[in-house]
Amino acid sequence: MENYTELTSVDQWKKVLERSSEKPVVVFKHSTTCPVSAHAYGEFSSFEKQIDRYLVKVIEHRSVSNEIAMDLGIQHQSPQAFVIANGEVVWNASHWKITKKTLDTVTATL
Repeated sequence: MENYTELTSVDQWKKVLERSSEKPVVVFKHSTTCPVSAHAYGEFSSFEKQIDRYLVKVIEHRSVSNEIAMDLGIQHQSPQAFVIANGEVVWNASHWKITKKTLDTVTATL
């Protein structure tokens, strides 16, 4: 069973961004055609801390991916992961830097 919610609309994304003011969230942008992204997806999926997690498939939901880049002011990459608290990015990484260990470390103090 998946331990995340898939974001398929800009409206869903906006609600997640607002919700981050109440509690931190993790957002993962995933390309379903990229081997590097597949590896990062495995790391993201194995991350088990009790924090709300969201996935955006960047090819299938390009408008959501673009809105995230615009709202956060961080150029799009995929794979890409963000930890967001109080509407602000407190950590982000892309490609091989997305690991379960790093996600565990970054979220340990939240």
